[in-house]
Amino acid sequence: MGSHRRGGPLPVTGPAPTPVATSPGTPPAAEPGVLSDTARLPRVEPGPGLRHEPGPVGATDAAPQARRAGGRDRYFDTLRAVALVRVVTYHTFGWAWAGMVLPSMGIMFALAGTLMAKSLERPALTVIRSRIRRLLPPFWFWGFFVVVAMLIHGWMPDWRIVYWIVPLGDPPGNAWGEQAWEILWYLRTYLWFVLLSPLLLRVFRLAPVAVLVLSLAPIVVFQFFWQPPDGRFGVGLLDLATYLFCWILGFAHRDGVLQRLKPFAVVVLSLAAIGYGGWYAFTHQAESGSYDLDDIPYAQAFWSAGFVTLLMYAKARFGIDFAWLARFRRLDRIVRIFNARAVTIYLWHELALILAIPLIDQFWNVPAFETYLPLESQWFMFGVGWILIGVFILLCGWVEDVAAKAKPRLLP
Repeated sequence: MGSHRRGGPLPVTGPAPTPVATSPGTPPAAEPGVLSDTARLPRVEPGPGLRHEPGPVGATDAAPQARRAGGRDRYFDTLRAVALVRVVTYHTFGWAWAGMVLPSMGIMFALAGTLMAKSLERPALTVIRSRIRRLLPPFWFWGFFVVVAMLIHGWMPDWRIVYWIVPLGDPPGNAWGEQAWEILWYLRTYLWFVLLSPLLLRVFRLAPVAVLVLSLAPIVVFQFFWQPPDGRFGVGLLDLATYLFCWILGFAHRDGVLQRLKPFAVVVLSLAAIGYGGWYAFTHQAESGSYDLDDIPYAQAFWSAGFVTLLMYAKARFGIDFAWLARFRRLDRIVRIFNARAVTIYLWHELALILAIPLIDQFWNVPAFETYLPLESQWFMFGVGWILIGVFILLCGWVEDVAAKAKPRLLP
């Protein structure tokens, strides 16, 4: 099943599992904890002395109006919600082309970078503590059930169990629970970006455009000049290099840098990056067995860089606000729930897909279900998975409220 893990699966201990899902075997945002924090974004203002090029009529006014409606940025909220849907879809069907249609993890890292740049207007240590506080309680709550289940199924932990407390490295596990824990690379990468952001933002503001472009340099170095070491450390470095551009792009949006760039240059360079990433993926299928971007970090980095740049530039240049979403109250509410429970959805969606299999197996014992329901369809499993995700939102989402020091609620 797809995991958004790059560089291949890490070694696991324990007996080989009986397959529990039919999706093939990869982040954010949330950011996780992260993910939902970017649901409320402040107005983007350029730094002192920055000159904005004139944009289309209304481009500078529409976005603030949208944010004043409840303090939300519905464009970013919608991007995050769609990105989460794409993640669940990929993990259900394993479509290699899904990452090209929408590079979800790049989007979530960019949105997280935008929020982080705004947050760092406050003291850095305060911001880092806040980000960690928002991330860890939902992770601990989810991790308790996963760890206990793996222990019951024969897992023998070692010192690396500390990563189940603070995921600065990939939390270990056995093969039985791999489908659940393999998604944690995103939390680990997000956490490292948070810790590095005070330094990254300071460097970025010295030469914004140059640093943004050069943020692709690490993945180029890893691809052609220096191979990261094997194991968890090397995989962690590769993940950071793959999504560094997207995180810095979030800084650029927050600081108003994107608004000052020439449209022609942005569009041409973005399309060039997308084309190059796609070309590399299709011409190097023999190495990974697929053109799936999640299996080809170098292609992922360039495709995500170009794709997400266009999305963020459209917001900065044209003031896209999705204010119309407010007219569709149910849809707006769904988007709001996705953002307020983004960490819960990301962490629990794999368990929902795992549990969908034995649940559907029981349906075969009911003659009416066997006759009238498409029990063998992946789409049916997809639907059951979303129902279970909804159950997890109701049962577990309140932990995100506690982490945010808010009153716990079943639904936001």
